[in-house]
Amino acid sequence: MSEQLNGIFPAVCPLDCPDQCSLLLHKTAGKIVKIEGDPSHPVTQGAICNKVRNMKERLYDDNRLRFPLKRVGPKGKDSRFERITWDEAIATITDRWKDLIAKNGPESILPYSFYGNMGRIGTEGMDRRFFNRMGASRLLYSICESAGTEGYTYTMGGSFGTDPEDTVHAKLIIMWGINAVSTNMHQVMLAEKARKNGAQIIVIDAHKNQTGRWADWFIPILPGTDAALALGLMHILFSENWVDDAFLKQFTVGHEELREHVRQYEPTVVAAITGVPVEDIYRLARLYGQTSPSFIRIGNGIQHHDNGGMCVRTIACLPALTGQWLHRGGGAIKGNGAYLEHNVSALQRPDLREKSTRQINMNLLGSALLELDPPIHALYVYNSNPALVAPHANKVRAGLERDDLFTVVHDLFLTETAKYADIVLPATSSFENTDFYRSYWHQYIQIQLPVIAPYEESKANVDVFRLLAKGMGYEDQALLETDEALIRQALDHPGNPALKDITYEGLLKTQYAKAQIKPLFPGQLRTPSGKVELYSTTMARKGFPALPTYVPLFDEGDLPFLFIPAPNHNFLNSTFANNEKHVRMEGKPKLHMNVKDAETLGLASGDWARVWNDRGECELVVHAGTDVLPGVVVSQGLWADSKDGKALVNALTPDRVADMGSGATFFSGRVHVEKRQNE
Repeated sequence: MSEQLNGIFPAVCPLDCPDQCSLLLHKTAGKIVKIEGDPSHPVTQGAICNKVRNMKERLYDDNRLRFPLKRVGPKGKDSRFERITWDEAIATITDRWKDLIAKNGPESILPYSFYGNMGRIGTEGMDRRFFNRMGASRLLYSICESAGTEGYTYTMGGSFGTDPEDTVHAKLIIMWGINAVSTNMHQVMLAEKARKNGAQIIVIDAHKNQTGRWADWFIPILPGTDAALALGLMHILFSENWVDDAFLKQFTVGHEELREHVRQYEPTVVAAITGVPVEDIYRLARLYGQTSPSFIRIGNGIQHHDNGGMCVRTIACLPALTGQWLHRGGGAIKGNGAYLEHNVSALQRPDLREKSTRQINMNLLGSALLELDPPIHALYVYNSNPALVAPHANKVRAGLERDDLFTVVHDLFLTETAKYADIVLPATSSFENTDFYRSYWHQYIQIQLPVIAPYEESKANVDVFRLLAKGMGYEDQALLETDEALIRQALDHPGNPALKDITYEGLLKTQYAKAQIKPLFPGQLRTPSGKVELYSTTMARKGFPALPTYVPLFDEGDLPFLFIPAPNHNFLNSTFANNEKHVRMEGKPKLHMNVKDAETLGLASGDWARVWNDRGECELVVHAGTDVLPGVVVSQGLWADSKDGKALVNALTPDRVADMGSGATFFSGRVHVEKRQNE
C-alpha cells in the first residue's frame, strides 16, 4: 500500500469491461475521496462511466463485509451469520475439505469464479495453482464469450481484430449486437471522432437501447437471426460485384464456394427470417459494399443464442469480402484478447495436477449440484455471484440449498450466493491489491499497486489461497510465490513477441504499456490455411457446416415471446445492483415490449407484468413502445428481488449450451407475459 495518506495515485478499473480504463484515485487521510479518469491514457483519455466514478461508495459501503462469518441459520434469504476469526475460518474450511477428499476424492470439490475483478493473478493465478494442486474438479469458464470466440476463431484464427485507435479513420461503423454506449463507451468516443469526419454509424440490435438511439440508422432485428442477415448481405455483395476479388484470392480460402452457397439467401428470404425489410437489406449492403474503410464492432449479445457461435463466425466473414482488412480503421473487432495473451501456463501451473480431472461447465451449475455423479460436496465461490448471474437460477438455488453441500464464498458483500454459504470470507477491492490487467479490446497492459489498506479484515484472493494451501499442508513453492513473482512469470511469454518489451519494472514506471502488434494483413493468420477461412475444413471435421450458415434457434414450443435479459447502464451483471444510488438511476426493472403486443395483452406502460415459463417467473414494469419488434421482450439488468416484486430474470433463462464453445444461451429462452394479478 502507498504509505502516503494524501495524494493522487494511478489505478486501473477492475470491472469486466472491454475499455479497462486508466484511473486516478484522490486520497485524503488514507481514504479514496474521488475517482476520475487518467487523461494521459491514449484510449480511455480520462473519460469514465458512472459505475466507476461512484465506486468509492462501494469501497466504503456500510454493508461491506468486515470479517469472516459462519452461518448459524438456514441457507438462503433468511440466513444468519456470526463473526469468527480468520484462523477459525481457514481451519473449518481445510478440515472439511480434507475429510471430503479422504471420503470422496478431490473432485468432490468445485471452485466457481469468473471475472468480477479482472486482475489476472487474482482471477487465474494462485487460485488455479491451488485447485490444480488439490486435483479438484475444474470449471469450464464459458458463461460469457466462449461461443463467439470459437466462431470468430474458425474464420480469423483467434481473437485478433482492428486496433480500436484506428477506427477513427472508418467511414462506416456498424455496431452489431452491442449496446456500446453502456458497455464499450470508448468505442463510442472513437466513433464520434469518425462521425465528425463524415462516418455514418449503424446499429443492428434486437432492442433500440441507448446505442440504437445514438446511431444514424438503427436496424431492428429478430433475435438470433443475425447470421441470416449477414448471409443476405453476402448474397447482394457477390451478385452486385461489390467484393474485393484481389483480396479474396490472396487472403481467403473458400470464396468461390461461399459465392455459390449464399445464392439461397435471397433478400426476400432473409427479410422473412430477420424482420429486416428487403429495401433495408439492399441499402445496408450497398453502404457496406461501397464504403471504405468499414468497421464492424461485433457485440457479446448475439453469441448468447443457441446459434451464437455461427452468428459471430458468419459476421466475421464480411470484412474479407470487401477487403476491409487492408484499409486503416476497417475490419472488425469481436475481441482483441489474443494480442495480449500472457503466459497462462506459467501463471496457472496446470502441471501441478497429478492427473486429469473432470471439467464442469459453469452454465450447468444447477445440474452439476443436483444431478452430477459422483456428486459435488463442496463449492468455493469467488469473483462471481452465481445465485443471481447463472442461467436457470432456480435450479442453481435449489442446488445451493442442499444441506450436504459445504459452500464457501469470498466476496466484498453478503451476496445472494453468500446467503447460502457455510463460511463467508471478506474480500479486498482491487485498489487494495497488487495485480496486472490486460484489455480484451484495446492493446494496453496496466498494473495496479495497492492505494489503500485492506478494508477491516478483508484479504485478497491470492492471500487467501496461500492461507488455504498452508492449512491443507501443501508446501509447493508455486503456492508460496509473491504477487510480484506471479506477474513477472505471466509477462514472460516467449510465445507472444508482442509482449517482449513489457516488463514488471517498465509497468511500475509508466503504469501502462502498449503491446507491439503488427497488422494482420499482409501476414499469416493462425487458421490452418493461414488465411481468412470462409470455408473451414476444421468446422466440417467437427460436424459443423463448413460454410457460414443460418441455423434457427432451439424450439421451446408455443411460448409467444422471445426473452432477452440484456445489460443495463448502471449495473455490471450483479455488481452495483445492491447500491441504492445505482438502483435509483435505473428506476425499476422494466420489460420492454412492442406496443401492439402490449395492447393485445391489455397492458400499458407502468403496469406490472408477470413473465414466466416452466423454469420460473419474474415481475417487471411494462415499457410499451416500438423499441423492439413484435414477439420480443427485453429486460435490462440483473436485479435482486425486492418488496415490489420478483426481479430474478435468470429464473427464466435456459441452461442449455450454445452451438460452440459450450457457451451460454441467455438470450434464447421464450416466455409468457400477462398482467400481474394483484394490480
